[in-house]
Amino acid sequence: MQNSIAMTILIFLGAAIIMVPLGKKLGLSSVIGYILGGILIGPFCLQLTGRDAADIMHASELGVVMLLFLVGLELEPHKLWQIRKRILGLGLSQMLLSIVGIFFVFYVAGFGLKKSLIISLCFAMSSTAIVLQTLKEKNLFRTVSGESSFSILLFQDIAVIPILALLPFLTKSESAVKQSEHQEILLQYVPDWMQPFIVIFGVLALILLGRYIFIPFLRFVSKSGLNELLTAASLFLVIGVSELMISVGLSPALGAFIAGVMLANSEFRHELESDIDPFKGLLLAVFFVSVGATINFNIIAEKPFFIFSAAFIVLAIKAVVLFGIGKYYKMNNEQSFFLAFALSQVGEFAFVLVNFAASLYLIDYQANSELMAIVAITMCISPLLLIFKEKVLDNRFIKQKNEENIELGIIKQRKIIIVGFGFFGSTVGRLLKANGIRSTVLDNDPDRVALLRSNGFNVYYGDATKPALLRAAGIEDAELLVLCLDDVEKNKFLVDYCKENYPDLKIFVRAKNRLDAYDFLNKNVNNIYRETLGTAVDMAVDILKENGMRKYTARRMGKRFMLIDKAMTKRLAKEKDKDMITFTLRESLEREAELLALDSISFEENYWSGDEDEDK
Repeated sequence: MQNSIAMTILIFLGAAIIMVPLGKKLGLSSVIGYILGGILIGPFCLQLTGRDAADIMHASELGVVMLLFLVGLELEPHKLWQIRKRILGLGLSQMLLSIVGIFFVFYVAGFGLKKSLIISLCFAMSSTAIVLQTLKEKNLFRTVSGESSFSILLFQDIAVIPILALLPFLTKSESAVKQSEHQEILLQYVPDWMQPFIVIFGVLALILLGRYIFIPFLRFVSKSGLNELLTAASLFLVIGVSELMISVGLSPALGAFIAGVMLANSEFRHELESDIDPFKGLLLAVFFVSVGATINFNIIAEKPFFIFSAAFIVLAIKAVVLFGIGKYYKMNNEQSFFLAFALSQVGEFAFVLVNFAASLYLIDYQANSELMAIVAITMCISPLLLIFKEKVLDNRFIKQKNEENIELGIIKQRKIIIVGFGFFGSTVGRLLKANGIRSTVLDNDPDRVALLRSNGFNVYYGDATKPALLRAAGIEDAELLVLCLDDVEKNKFLVDYCKENYPDLKIFVRAKNRLDAYDFLNKNVNNIYRETLGTAVDMAVDILKENGMRKYTARRMGKRFMLIDKAMTKRLAKEKDKDMITFTLRESLEREAELLALDSISFEENYWSGDEDEDK
């Protein structure tokens, strides 16, 4: 059945909508549901996909790229540097040992030296999409096993680059060489001795673009005040970086990851995350469905023993290697088993590498189809292995110890979210910061965000009325939501939304007058602060008490803050030059924090807890 690409996409989405909920009811992961949906609509069942399934799969690989961009947004450069040893140690050992094991098996099976090497290089990869989706669904990103899995995947994405560069050197066909030169637009103009340095140049160029081009570009777009333009700019950056990486022969996924890391410290981090996340999810869904739709059951029917035995042998080799690595790095049994089962499949980059090898005449058409079938089967089996681990191994052989599955401290969500960082919100934030309480701050004024970030505040740009942005900022794990927006209607909308979806969340809200206060009281919000400097300080004082500080100590800090703020205001009022005011403001904020910190030294640690009855 021949369909247009649009109709094929419609069929793919329909299959996902039907099969994923059914799979969830059976206790299966969403990935299995997507793949089963693809098999159902594929050419060997209902024959609804037409001839476009392979093209759609390549197009939907952009979902993997967006996934790595979002992962990069979660990792600030200094935090990535902190786990460099884990990335290199785990990743390199997994790649080398897997390549050796798979090469030996296929060489003994009679595939020859060159073909066995190519297969081992392709099959050593794991599926970034499946593993990261699993980590997200099971909330395992911050566990030891989750962080180790990510480190290995990151190294594999980096390893794609030298593998792609190596394959053309293995062929002797002139037409194949010409074809490979045609595919890499810029590399063909670079001398052979300089080609290894292209990777370094590409990464450095991306870092410079992120620092000096991307952020100013996003600030320019955000000033328009149109959310749809910022969404378009987000997609433009991700797709543009991917195409740039492809043009120089580098991994688009790696490029997107580096771009994400470069923007992790920017004020647009959460806004980008909320804008791109829906597209990422949609494209990943289409990708997994297309994997199921492109499985060639005719090839499997011709050589069922070879294909299934090869798939299970590859899974076994990688699982043994990963489990051994886990034990070597002193992970417990639960963590090691998760590592072994989660990353034992062959990844989506194998599709790219195998097809590239076929275009270089390193692999014939028959072998290409067989290898593609093996890759798809391992991707289908891997989620089932995780279910086996959870249902059997965890219950029988593994003693659950939550304290061993601890966070690595890579990223911690703030328990306080402040929405709106104008004069009222910044007063609250400054007093909290001066007392060592960290918060996630959201504001939709790009100029204000840029000014505050230049003065040392960790403020993010975005419209907090978008639920996706709140989720990206960590609303699901937050304990306090502080609403300080100038727009009262937006504050009311956020109160309604959070009361409905997060009933346990404590809400502190700013009100402009008595009538607004009445509305918030009717919405069961008790912490209401009508706007003056005094009430903003009162709000901050109450938050300090909510976080364990004793009443007397909190009140004293509030009064001290008022005195320092008044003195600073008198000083700043004398400055006529705007640039000098900005400089003096930063200096004053730093001095304010120093004075408040010095004032709190006289207090013992027990002033942060204890019986409230002792307060007078």
